[in-house]
Amino acid sequence: MFFKQFYLPSLGHASYLVGSEDSGEALVLDVRRDVETYFAEAREQGMRIRYACDTHQHNDYLSGICELPARGEVQLLAGARAEVGYPVRAMDDGETLEMGEVRFELMHTPGHTPEHISLLVTDRSRGDEPAILFSGGALLVGDLARPDLLGGEEETRKGAEAFCETLQHKILPLPDFVEVFPTHVSGSLCGGNIGSRLSTTIGYERRLNQVLSSLSSSAEFVRQCMDLTDLPAVPPYWPRMRKLNTEGPPLLGVLADPPPLGIEEFEKARDEGALILDCRSPEAFSAHIPGAINVGIGNSFATWAGSVLPSDTDLILVLDRAGDLWEVCWQLLRIGYPLPRGWLGGGMFAWRTAGQPIDVLPQWTVHQLRRALDQDRDLLVLDVRQPAEWSAGHIPQARHITGAELVKRADELPKDRPIAAICGSGYRSSVAASLLKTRGYREVYNVLGGMTGWEAEGLHTAT
Repeated sequence: MFFKQFYLPSLGHASYLVGSEDSGEALVLDVRRDVETYFAEAREQGMRIRYACDTHQHNDYLSGICELPARGEVQLLAGARAEVGYPVRAMDDGETLEMGEVRFELMHTPGHTPEHISLLVTDRSRGDEPAILFSGGALLVGDLARPDLLGGEEETRKGAEAFCETLQHKILPLPDFVEVFPTHVSGSLCGGNIGSRLSTTIGYERRLNQVLSSLSSSAEFVRQCMDLTDLPAVPPYWPRMRKLNTEGPPLLGVLADPPPLGIEEFEKARDEGALILDCRSPEAFSAHIPGAINVGIGNSFATWAGSVLPSDTDLILVLDRAGDLWEVCWQLLRIGYPLPRGWLGGGMFAWRTAGQPIDVLPQWTVHQLRRALDQDRDLLVLDVRQPAEWSAGHIPQARHITGAELVKRADELPKDRPIAAICGSGYRSSVAASLLKTRGYREVYNVLGGMTGWEAEGLHTAT
């Protein structure tokens, strides 16, 4: 049996290619949108992709599952409870798929979502014992995927109750030695405390996963699952992802290369309504084109781009390097945005030397922030971190609005007071500060170093 994991840190997403060395067939699980990577690996192994499956209709990224049949004879699989708008072979709980020496058993494992499935894999070239559980969100490294993504309190309760049944009767009875490979891994917001490893085992989680410690009492387990206090805020683009994944994500087709735009072309696109997305670092964004929103390239790019960018607006990019273009493009495509209209040819150097207007986002150190708080009682500190980070320690005078909620709640902030945005390092706060500037907030500062620097200097925090 051949097996390979593909990890996207930007989404906390793992997908998988499993192949039969006997038959040359392969299956792709929890497909990311840029599917060429699977075909390249299959070619390298002399295999042909014949099957593909998603463990559930994901909230956090756009699946590439519908891209595969357009590339070859690929049969799409789904659990019998999945209601999807594209052709699939619906499989019942306990039904198997034989692929040479590899046997997949489909397990209905609701909890994270009602239609959720897991795949139990046996490599019969080694024996008849199961070897791998592809758990999707049913069991994570040190955590479980959240059950609250489909609605209100009643839906969350039903998800938690289903999770309890799934764990007690489907997953934890498996042998200790079964390896567990989840879809949601480190970096995903689908859990509150996912470990940094990319796999685990049934036995290890049974012994050390703190979320499972209350499983002996169904009522206590449900209560714990429904305590959402410290879970990450849900990014506003997630409901759109699940809807598109259920309908069947639109096919990408042939992707055109977004062109470099000269100064006049760039200004014309902006004047026609395109939004400027500046993908440079927070430090570089201290001098930027007026009206730009800053989301720097990095592992958090997709989450924060999806949190602040409208879904129906053309984008034009500002990049540090032309070589960053397709990294940004794929991160946007994976969360359902179209290709950008273009990018600023020559970057900020070309803009500056053409004598174009430049706006400034002042950057403060934590010591400058402390001095400003001592001198200006009117200064508002806006903390945009996640709830668990805020609970662990924050500046006493700060106001808390997570970055995921800021688009919806920005109007709660006064426009007649200076605002200093802070996060853990200065990345998310730069996103937030740039958004506020586009909303007409004139005196906005970004705190570089964030709460990590604040605490490292021993400055006072409240909990």
